[in-house]
Amino acid sequence: MSMYQVKPVSPGEIKIDLPTCMYKLPNVHAQGTSCGEHAFQNGEVDPTVKVLEARQDDILKRLYELKATVDGLTKTVTTPDADLDATTLSQGVSATVFKGTADLDCLLGKDLGALRDIVINANPSNPPLSLLVLHSLLCQRYRVLSAVHVHSSVTSVPPTLLSCLGPRHTDSYTRHRFELGFTLIWKDVSKLQMKFNTQNMCPIEGEANVARFLYRLLGAEPQDPVLATQMDSWIDTAVFQLAEGSGKEQAAVLRSLNGALGRSPWLLGQEFSLADIMSACCVLQVNNGTSAPPNVQRWLKSCQNLGHFNCAYALLH
Repeated sequence: MSMYQVKPVSPGEIKIDLPTCMYKLPNVHAQGTSCGEHAFQNGEVDPTVKVLEARQDDILKRLYELKATVDGLTKTVTTPDADLDATTLSQGVSATVFKGTADLDCLLGKDLGALRDIVINANPSNPPLSLLVLHSLLCQRYRVLSAVHVHSSVTSVPPTLLSCLGPRHTDSYTRHRFELGFTLIWKDVSKLQMKFNTQNMCPIEGEANVARFLYRLLGAEPQDPVLATQMDSWIDTAVFQLAEGSGKEQAAVLRSLNGALGRSPWLLGQEFSLADIMSACCVLQVNNGTSAPPNVQRWLKSCQNLGHFNCAYALLH
């Protein structure tokens, strides 16, 4: 028996319709629905989606350009031994020497957005004339962003060396617009050094070896193995016997050059090559070519007429 008895305040049987889903939406796939404005048939795309896709593409493009700029700045910061910037860029030359085209992705690796930099350390007391000529040829073939720096180990550098790569390009701040970076650092080094990947690559030493590397970027190497061997032979002769040899060795090389150039306009026959670049630059470094035999002087004049040797001649006067 209960202590208190309370009368019911509501009927005993109450029916409540409980929901079977959280939200109710119209069926946009059913034909005859009243929400036809939300259904796009026959491949039509919602204009709002189109606007979002265009905005996304624009954002991705801007992110890619920003990434390329940041990667370029990173390479500039991590470029070894660069203290003072004297940036310059060659405008190219008029004469066309080589017609082939090298595959930069094949030779230098796939371009992932960052500028591919070639960094060279050279002693200002022995300017690498052949590399300046090759730089001029590269500027004719590719969009090259060039820069000259001075290392703290060098007390002073002549103005001609600071401007040896030509005037600064107007778009030098947009590194992603260029295909190659060519950075020359005047430094107190015993032997010329070059790095392509400044963080992972062992340096390539010697002007001749660096010249061979740059020449491959022009896609102008002889396909004939005999001509390729002759080219390497002339390069080694010019470097080890003409530029670094004794007076007797230099005289012997000049006689060999005079004989070879008496039979053909260039050292490998009818085609201008790296053998002519290296040999001519070594002759100019030894005696400016003033006391060279007649055929050698005619050949030096032909090299000068190409226009690519102007930067080398500018350093000799």
